[in-house]
Amino acid sequence: MTEREGGLRAALGGLTTRGRSFLAAGVAAAVCAFVLGQTDLLRVGLLLAVLPLLCVTVLHRTRYRVAGSRRLTPSRVPAMSEARVHLRVDNVSRLPTGLLMLQDRVPYVLGPRPRFVLDRVEPGGHREVSYRVRSDLRGRYPLGPLQLRLTDPFGMCELTRSFSAQDTLTVVPRVEPLPAVKLKGDSSGYGESRTRALALAGEDDVIPRGYRYGDDLRRVHWRSTAKYGELMVRREEQPHRARCTVLLDTRELAYFGAGPDSAFEWAVSGAASVAMHMLERGYTVRLLTDNGSTVPGNEGFGSDTSDAAGALLDTLAVIDHSDGAGLSRALDVLRAGTEGLLVGFFGDLDEEQAAMAARMRQRAGGAVAFLLRRDAWGGADSGDAYDGTAVPDLSAGAESAQDGTARTVRLLHEAGWTVLPVSHGDGLAELWQRADRRRAQEEAGTR
Repeated sequence: MTEREGGLRAALGGLTTRGRSFLAAGVAAAVCAFVLGQTDLLRVGLLLAVLPLLCVTVLHRTRYRVAGSRRLTPSRVPAMSEARVHLRVDNVSRLPTGLLMLQDRVPYVLGPRPRFVLDRVEPGGHREVSYRVRSDLRGRYPLGPLQLRLTDPFGMCELTRSFSAQDTLTVVPRVEPLPAVKLKGDSSGYGESRTRALALAGEDDVIPRGYRYGDDLRRVHWRSTAKYGELMVRREEQPHRARCTVLLDTRELAYFGAGPDSAFEWAVSGAASVAMHMLERGYTVRLLTDNGSTVPGNEGFGSDTSDAAGALLDTLAVIDHSDGAGLSRALDVLRAGTEGLLVGFFGDLDEEQAAMAARMRQRAGGAVAFLLRRDAWGGADSGDAYDGTAVPDLSAGAESAQDGTARTVRLLHEAGWTVLPVSHGDGLAELWQRADRRRAQEEAGTR
């Protein structure tokens, strides 16, 4: 990264108090020498005036020979964790620099603006410094541009210049490790394909394909080769990866509060935790929001889950509230195909949205819903919030925040969801295990 150029006029504007004083004293001495006819005083005046101008000229010509760079470790960091920024300044000129003051621009949410004073840098030498940044809020934060203040050895001039390049620090949601449990509709990450099932029916049901360079000759299907007149081989058995869809309700009216401890941030962190957990178990994971937008997860990354995890976390790092009022678009996306496990993080659901969420269960092998209620996060003063330990029978009675939550839980439960109401301070790992116990109870009840 190279420094931005500036004119000589801007360099003259960088004269320090000492430099201006020398220049003023030199001019005054030269005027007095001319009036009094003192040649020696004129020489002194010229020396005083020329020295700061000479420093400005030299500094103006040498400042472009300073290069700077920045390195982040890591460039993607969870919320409430620290990252370190490493700065390096190289003197690529043939002259040594004077005293340097280094300053990097950072958003206020990452901390105070770092400043460093560097000693004289020899020709071809470099200096390295570092500082820490931390954010409690997820997001993408620009770092830079880097500013460098150059001074001459006599302290006559100071020039501040900015480098052009910037870097970005991505603060992703916190990911909570989850225990390995077997949820309803859950299965191992890999399973047998339909090709395998067809092959078990008999050799006549084998579906061959044309020979490709590198295919094992032991897989040649001779009957098909004779039939089609070209070399045919049996299809390879392809493992079928189990699917998981993580549904995140981002409607602004569904959540109460803001900040790192709000219900919406809990839901975003929960979605990230579940997605990472299922990726580690070999699932094909995708992220779906209420407005119908999807992140395909590892479908486009093959067997490498690191890139898929990075794409999902980067999306969740910048996800924000939507202005949508319903879950209809997400329902349309789920209707397009059969899903495996569906894990939903919902805010407040009225009767219409609860019924829409209940219909999502029809296309899923299993469904778990985390319900973040406004009354459990300070959004309503309704006494003790409903904890979801039992499915209520509310056929009559006054409607309240508790009754509305209980009705939502009952509607989702009857549709086949495993519903877990979430209160402020609840941990996702404990709720994840509770979902497994609910599954076991439901399976025992149906026997």
